[in-house]
Amino acid sequence: MLASVPSATIVGLEALPVSVEADVGSGLPSFSIVGLPDAAVQEARERVRAAIRNSGFDLPPRRIVVNLAPGDRRKEGPAFDLPIALAILIATGQLRQDPARHHLAVGELALDGCLRPIPGVLAIAEAARAETAHGLFVPEANAAEAAVIDEVIVYALPTLRAAVEHLEGRRPLIRATRALPEGVLDAATPIDLADVRGQPAARRALEIAAAGGLNLLLIGPPGVGKTMLAHRLRTVLPPLSRTEAIEVTKIHSIAGLLPPRCGLMWTRPFRAPHHTASASSIIGGGSSPRPGEVTLAHHGVLFLDELALFHIDVLQVLRQPLEDGCAVVARAGGVARLPARFVLVGAMNPCPCGYRGDPARECSCTPGQVQRYLGRISGPLLDRIDFHVEVPRPPTEQVLGGSEEESSLVVRDRVVAARARATRRRAGAPDVGSSRGILRWGPVEGAALALLRNAAERLLLGARATHRVVRVARAIADLDGAELVTTAHVAEALQYRVLDRHATLSP
Repeated sequence: MLASVPSATIVGLEALPVSVEADVGSGLPSFSIVGLPDAAVQEARERVRAAIRNSGFDLPPRRIVVNLAPGDRRKEGPAFDLPIALAILIATGQLRQDPARHHLAVGELALDGCLRPIPGVLAIAEAARAETAHGLFVPEANAAEAAVIDEVIVYALPTLRAAVEHLEGRRPLIRATRALPEGVLDAATPIDLADVRGQPAARRALEIAAAGGLNLLLIGPPGVGKTMLAHRLRTVLPPLSRTEAIEVTKIHSIAGLLPPRCGLMWTRPFRAPHHTASASSIIGGGSSPRPGEVTLAHHGVLFLDELALFHIDVLQVLRQPLEDGCAVVARAGGVARLPARFVLVGAMNPCPCGYRGDPARECSCTPGQVQRYLGRISGPLLDRIDFHVEVPRPPTEQVLGGSEEESSLVVRDRVVAARARATRRRAGAPDVGSSRGILRWGPVEGAALALLRNAAERLLLGARATHRVVRVARAIADLDGAELVTTAHVAEALQYRVLDRHATLSP
């Protein structure tokens, strides 16, 4: 007898429909799975055997063939355990086909028939909506995540037997609901910008970066608070919208990083890979492209500590995501475009020993060593970083006491207001990506343009770097509530090009 149960598989960040077909016929007892399954799918044979028997059903000693269609797409992971088991039960006459035909099913089976959570359920729920499935069977631990998609009726399954009893109408399951109500924002974090004492220039740069969604490079000796500042950038960014939260949740779910029984992620991601990370771990990869660090940081912060120690290949692959807001991963099976719109925060020392320009300790590096160290950050990458900010050693009295600093909530209120002004100004405006468009949205006074022109010539700024200065000046004007970009805004923006100034002053 032949049976079919709909399911889905993850490819990149999307779920594609898969039809799980089972044929139970005469012949020598066997159990085979075809349709380009990976090792985890092949091992489903033993999990399904044990789960069916331990759930009180029969698995006759006959020839069983399971096909995962379409056959030209590789299938990965244990999510096909549940649909395979249901298809076999239908093919052996222990479950009627009709009620199962319109229910998309995913889930990993334990040997006792219980269901374990799987990654990528939110993307699968979107696929169920596109396929107009009558219902979606998921493990209990994934129910809150799948229930985010309102148009899909989600059923949380504790066991294989619960699925059979629901389809037979003996014990109908209750539709799963969201774990979090609409409008819940990011939870309070134990870190706060008020923890950073001193460093007024770096705090100001952090606020401007948050207001404009700009990239930031912190340069200073060890122990002055660069990492502390980077971790607190997330606390001053605006709360995620529901659309952004769905995107972030889907990415982390597919990567297997979503906690069990979690609904939407309302906290902006913060990723901080080690400087020994490979280029593929940063940009993403695999036979079926999976998200890398740049995609995991989508709508959040990517922090690269000791930036100059990252391999040159890693730094070069950052150029496209910083420019286009996406990572393009090409593999033999096709090309995947993964979202990667994040705020980059880099931190590095001013020299190999770390104490160049530090009044407390003498630098032991030669000019050649310093030049080679700074040269590890290529010009094209440096052009894509809006801020180069020096973070000096703060006075001891400020570290141990001093006045109270502004909290993250106070700063975030200003950031939200600045972004609202930018949104109103850009509404309906074309040509978003060019400096011409930016100048048209936010008028710049003549004296400010003259200052910018002179600075670009003296600092040898290219077109991209000049464009970045305009972006910073525009964000400063939005924070000030000004429609016109003035000379003060441009002058402050130019102060944040430390490495450009050092390059023109070096012999």
